[in-house]
Amino acid sequence: MILRCVIIDDEPIARKGLKEYIQDASFLQLAGEFDNPLKAADMLVREKIDLLFLDIQMPKMTGMEFLKTLSHPPMVIFTTAYPQYAVEGFEWNAIDYLLKPFSFERFWKAVSKARGMQEAIARPAPIGEPDHFFIKTDNKLVKVLYDDILFVEALQNYVAVYTTSKKYITYLTFHSIEAHLPPARFIRTHKSYLVAANKVESIEGNEITIGTHHIPISRTEREAVLQQLIQNRLLRR
Repeated sequence: MILRCVIIDDEPIARKGLKEYIQDASFLQLAGEFDNPLKAADMLVREKIDLLFLDIQMPKMTGMEFLKTLSHPPMVIFTTAYPQYAVEGFEWNAIDYLLKPFSFERFWKAVSKARGMQEAIARPAPIGEPDHFFIKTDNKLVKVLYDDILFVEALQNYVAVYTTSKKYITYLTFHSIEAHLPPARFIRTHKSYLVAANKVESIEGNEITIGTHHIPISRTEREAVLQQLIQNRLLRR
């Protein structure tokens, strides 16, 4: 699946860097680049654009002001040098929020998320999607429901699965458990932690609270964690 994308950014160096990144992603096709959002308006109306790389702070009209003018906006990845716009950006259901200057690894993570969302829309809903897995713990196999999981913690040689009823210790790898959990419901907050999105009670600083547990959010994961948790659910005056 090819995603046709457009860059809107008033900085030539930023556009050049994004173009080079896009060329290295085989599933992305650059349809156009613009230094002003008003110049992109006609293309976005006339052509099918799947993904928009949108700078926020630009002369005449900000990226968010421009987004308000689009009746059917494509998926959006905000690109900006100003971290204070992060929460507002997430309110627009942005796929991701890239803080300049960003690495190719960070770019790849954002566009992979966009590809995943596009593929999920295109494919039919699965029938009989699993709602549990089994793990071996205390010399027996235990059924663990996704709905019961609070969070998963990677320890030195094993993994701890915290549920609403108890804590399970199993000699599995962290990645093997992560691979079985639905990505829409579970969020990696740190290289050693996965949390159930619907169990999060509060976010303060670099910590998530679930009951009496305080789970860290790493600096590299913070933007993605906020995006997935908040999206358009933040109520404001």
